Amino acid sequence: MTEFFKRKKIELGIDLNDVQKKAVVQTEGPLLLLACPGSGKTTTMIMRIGYLIEEKKVNPNRIKAITFSRASAQDMAERFKRFFPDSTPVGFSTIHSLAFKIARTYLEKTGTTYELIEGQARQKINKSFLLKGIYKEVHKDDCTDDELSSLSTFISSIKNKMLLPEKWESLKGPVDKAGLIAKKYEQYKSQQVGHLLLDFDDMLTIAEEALRLDEDLCDQFRMKYDYLLTDESQDTSFVQHRIVEHLASRHGNVCVVADDDQSIYTWRGAEPDYLLNFKSVYPDAQVLMMERNYRSSKEIVETTAKFIKRNKNRYPKDMYTENASVAPITIKQLDDPKRQLEYVTYELLGETNLNEVAILFRNNSSSTRYVSELHRRGIPFYMKDADDKFFTHWIVEDILNFMRLSFNTERKDVFSKIIMKMNLFVSNNMLREFNSANTTGNVFDAFAQTIELRTNQVQKLTEYKTIYESIPDQRPAQVIRIIRNELGYEAGLRSRAEKFGFRIDHLLGILDTLEEIASQVRTMVEFATRLKELEEAVQNAKYNPAENAVTLSTLHSAKGLEFRRVFMIDLQNGIIPSEDDESDVRLLEEARRLFYVGMTRAKQNLELLSYRNDEGKTKEDSKFLNEIRGLLLKPTKVANDSEKIPTSKLGVPINMSGIGDVAGLPVGTNIRHRVFGIGKIISIQDDKITIQFDKMEKVLDLETILKYRILERIV
Repeated sequence: MTEFFKRKKIELGIDLNDVQKKAVVQTEGPLLLLACPGSGKTTTMIMRIGYLIEEKKVNPNRIKAITFSRASAQDMAERFKRFFPDSTPVGFSTIHSLAFKIARTYLEKTGTTYELIEGQARQKINKSFLLKGIYKEVHKDDCTDDELSSLSTFISSIKNKMLLPEKWESLKGPVDKAGLIAKKYEQYKSQQVGHLLLDFDDMLTIAEEALRLDEDLCDQFRMKYDYLLTDESQDTSFVQHRIVEHLASRHGNVCVVADDDQSIYTWRGAEPDYLLNFKSVYPDAQVLMMERNYRSSKEIVETTAKFIKRNKNRYPKDMYTENASVAPITIKQLDDPKRQLEYVTYELLGETNLNEVAILFRNNSSSTRYVSELHRRGIPFYMKDADDKFFTHWIVEDILNFMRLSFNTERKDVFSKIIMKMNLFVSNNMLREFNSANTTGNVFDAFAQTIELRTNQVQKLTEYKTIYESIPDQRPAQVIRIIRNELGYEAGLRSRAEKFGFRIDHLLGILDTLEEIASQVRTMVEFATRLKELEEAVQNAKYNPAENAVTLSTLHSAKGLEFRRVFMIDLQNGIIPSEDDESDVRLLEEARRLFYVGMTRAKQNLELLSYRNDEGKTKEDSKFLNEIRGLLLKPTKVANDSEKIPTSKLGVPINMSGIGDVAGLPVGTNIRHRVFGIGKIISIQDDKITIQFDKMEKVLDLETILKYRILERIV
């Protein structure tokens, strides 16, 4: 055993710590390996496999390593080849790939034919097509891309959780009657006797069913492997865990590598609680914790380790590092999103090695304005998850159609696409009647003359006709403002959001981004051309990125990556955590884990950015950002009941009812100051707090404010 580690240190320069060595040699029986960020888990896993082969003389074909993604499987296979070039390759694969082999064997055995409706270049029928048709059948209306995406995720989640179909209709879904649509979708896929339509999740559910019900088939696959290893198991769903359980039931030699603090995919069916209850499934399991972080600076590791401990539903880990201090974590509150964008852009202009820098955000919609500015300035960027859906979003198409009509107000086809978006309360029957009528001339006049309308509707149409006469003389950004406000689009959008459960802040954010892009061009034709350029730039940034490019990524997609410098942007309440997160303790803990994942991507420089205003509305910093502020302040001692009540240097007793934690001072809070009276918190920047009192604004020392509890909240 010792010789193995000595040999690898000489051959590869790898010197494992004591816990990593234990993880390598603990090969028999179940093992849960909890690996903190930057703790060298991939190296440890590869060394464990090499140890099995070189020291325990295990046939490489008898080892199965299961990863979360195809990229991870490829990365591990390449690393194994570098570490152990003389060894026979080991089977590295995704759980879906393994499940498909099992499912295919089962279906062939039962004489069932199948057709894949996901992941194929050429498909007669696909999942999206089916769901759109069923949605229209149920709702008598077309579904949007957002609804389709959320519906697909919902169906995937309930299947991964192995929820019984008879319970689906009672579940709360992202769209009305989501459970009914899910049932109809499954019924349609199996309506042909002896033939199935299969999506990715069916591979998992059928594989689990096969292993559970067909003992001979289960033995066939159980006997293939003597050792199983699963990576990123905090993101593994219940059905995936069950497949592994079946395969490990003969020998119990399963190593589950995970970090419950990085579980961020429960919305997709991941089961982090499975890890917490690991010993109920594997009573003899050993649990090891890899707590040393090799990636990040002392400041980043110590702060993030304290931050994640605010979650309760987790293993008690103490992440630490022996790395040196590099630079303090930077927290900046900018005036508005535009100033935030300008700050990041100018910082990037000063960077030489852009490939060591990342901009991380929660929602992909945040990336578009950065794409536009980086592209305009010639700063190369790489899109970890290209948001080309932005450019095909129905709101983008609506805005372009509003503009198209201004070039020719006799175009009945374009008018028909936007008339119901003008907050005129026009019905589908009215629109069908208009389209079937033989009309010519200005569409606003023709509609009013053809359809029986209320007086206020006729008045609005007349106003809209006049507005359209002025549009060709306006710049694109002004045209979008006219569409939003004077043509009733934003009001109609709010009504649609309320009716269908859309997130209005997300939809308005798309409009804001379009307006920002439009402000950079002079004509509507240039605006349409600019959108096409940016769509192509996003595609190039994903598939043909420049060698030295800054990375743009969602927090979810950044997991597993690392950068010298990280900007986390848009750190506002309502975004992270979202309103939904705030309503559920479990969701709030997952949002905190997501924030933690973002921070732990940084090796040396971490910048946490927010803004105080957006479109004239005051914005509150993320509660997580305020928690970090509190952790970065020097700890202060609070008296307990048996100690003397502390006083300030002036001898004034500390108000124990006052606020002693920065988390209790979100921007916008109304407070009372001992001396200046009632005020409102305007901003918190580094060690200063700005408060507006009646007719004066005061900038005060934050540490003093908290230490002596000078402020009280006004309810």
